[in-house]
Amino acid sequence: MKPPPYLAGNYAPVTDEITSYELKTEGRIPPELSGWYIRNGPNPHSTASGHWFSGDGMVHGVRLENRRAMSYRNRWVRTSLFLEGRRPQGHRDLTVGAANTHVVRHAGHTLALVESALPYELEPDLSTVGPYDFEGRLNTPMTAHPKVCPATGEMHFFGYRAAEAPYLTYHRTDAAGNLVISRPVTEVGPTMMHDFALTSRHVVFMDLPVVFDREAALGGGGMPYHWSDTYGARLGVLRRDEPHGAIRWFTIDPCYVFHTLNAHEVGNTVVLTVVRYSELWRGNQGFDQPGTLWRWVIDLSTGTVSEEQIDDRDCEFPRIDDRLAGLDARYGHAITTSADPEASHTGVLLRYDLSTGRVEEHRFEPGQRPSEAAFAPGDDRPGGRGWLMSYVYDTERDSSDLVILDASDITAEPVATIHLPRRVPFGFHGNWLPDPDATTA
Repeated sequence: MKPPPYLAGNYAPVTDEITSYELKTEGRIPPELSGWYIRNGPNPHSTASGHWFSGDGMVHGVRLENRRAMSYRNRWVRTSLFLEGRRPQGHRDLTVGAANTHVVRHAGHTLALVESALPYELEPDLSTVGPYDFEGRLNTPMTAHPKVCPATGEMHFFGYRAAEAPYLTYHRTDAAGNLVISRPVTEVGPTMMHDFALTSRHVVFMDLPVVFDREAALGGGGMPYHWSDTYGARLGVLRRDEPHGAIRWFTIDPCYVFHTLNAHEVGNTVVLTVVRYSELWRGNQGFDQPGTLWRWVIDLSTGTVSEEQIDDRDCEFPRIDDRLAGLDARYGHAITTSADPEASHTGVLLRYDLSTGRVEEHRFEPGQRPSEAAFAPGDDRPGGRGWLMSYVYDTERDSSDLVILDASDITAEPVATIHLPRRVPFGFHGNWLPDPDATTA
């Protein structure tokens, strides 16, 4: 029997954990890169799952140091679901989740995230410490897309519960990682809220018409969400200096957004850049709708929103230099995607100049398909010199490389290509985690 698309080709899981040292490298690894590139993704321990989004989390890490690729290792995140196969019974058990979507570090803690449960903390060697609840203060799930303010060091995030009110809670930690704000948002329904946006003065929530489907959830197997023609679409803007104050809601055209590129302030407007889908999961519809880059400008004076498509290329996994989160970042990056596991088209990394509208491309070799490209700083200037790091799957070799590109010249050949001892299945998000004592020029 033919496996479903999310378990075929390079979506198929790898079945073991390995550690490999002294990786073969073409090109030269920049001397400033000392740390770990880590990416998370679904990798079912039983080699089966009901949906691509639900497989057990596996982190894949490459250690760089002294211009060398020191090691590669992959490890499952040892969640209670992984260890015991436990599903919540009665009262919601927030430790039960796949921890398969992102890896972030804040205030000395490295966290594997999934939006349906608590984070799981990881050791530097990628082994699992256990669930992390901010010393008992977090009593909701945590989004896989927290935002860290570059000015204050605060981490902003939210948690949503699809099946019970309050459906949404906004959270904030201080720079030391202490959870200091948890504010329910009572006017939001059972929407699937994957991401949000942060600016220097505001937080922006996306209340969009992909909503919880209780019947589908009880049936099990797939995603318990569907498109709703009646739910509506709106953006909620909350002042950061009044975290318990009123949220202003702005109606927009129905759509869905998994990921924001960034947001920033211009006068009394909030500019939000996202990968937008015209609709998602209507009936039996899957990921056959293209996501394209759009700009929303929220005018706080007039109460209106202008909506503009920036580019018509199908793209996903947008990223910036995270040191510019909430500020006017000029450049953003994304990759072209395909839902077809048999596709062998050339993968493309896109570099958007959000100031001029210019788009540059790095076209990989035929049969090479990149994953999300994370930004690794090369100096101390936010938005300055740096590199883009991506796991790239080669269909002909059935193997993967860590490819490093010059972020300021992505059309050029890779700065370095690190050959990995095994393929890295397609996954979700990751980060460059520099050593705490690493310095940049």
